[in-house]
Amino acid sequence: MKVYDFTVKDMENKDVSLADYKGKVLLIINGATGCGFTPQYDGLQKLYDKYAPEGFEILDFPSNQFLGQAPGTNEEIANFCRLNFGTEFKQFSKIEVNGPNEEPLYKYLKTTVEEFRNQETIDFYDKVKQYTPDIKDNDIRWNFTKFLVDREGNVVARFAPNITAEQIDKYIAGLLKDEDIEMVCHSDFSQGCI
Repeated sequence: MKVYDFTVKDMENKDVSLADYKGKVLLIINGATGCGFTPQYDGLQKLYDKYAPEGFEILDFPSNQFLGQAPGTNEEIANFCRLNFGTEFKQFSKIEVNGPNEEPLYKYLKTTVEEFRNQETIDFYDKVKQYTPDIKDNDIRWNFTKFLVDREGNVVARFAPNITAEQIDKYIAGLLKDEDIEMVCHSDFSQGCI
């Protein structure tokens, strides 16, 4: 199974086959408009500006599951991101990333690779676990978890919410050159994976 096997809803609730993205390097995120990590949209847009001409796409799936930090309609979320951060990458309909109503794409993503995190991530997860007491080992733990997908539709890395666009820039560049990023990721994130 690959990400190309999934169909999702865009901001207008129209079906979009992820097979439309074959041959592209993808960064899939669960964004939010009212989160402490929301300013990451700025860095994500810069990544998109830098690498879109080389075949890079960002797929943003807003989720309101973490303290209601993505309120509003699809249109309100899209307008907020465009007005505040100039986002031009693809945003999809608001979804759930955990639990009985989780988006099937996310159910799949969570089974693919372990999460790269650092000490800052561990400290952050300790702070927010009171708000997410039912989280399971491979669940999405907060907004702005990032999944990196190669040109063949394979999920090759999962980055914790606090890992910024700037920190994963070189992995995207490597994938665009068809380089293997696994060993670099392991050496960069000394706390390793979950």
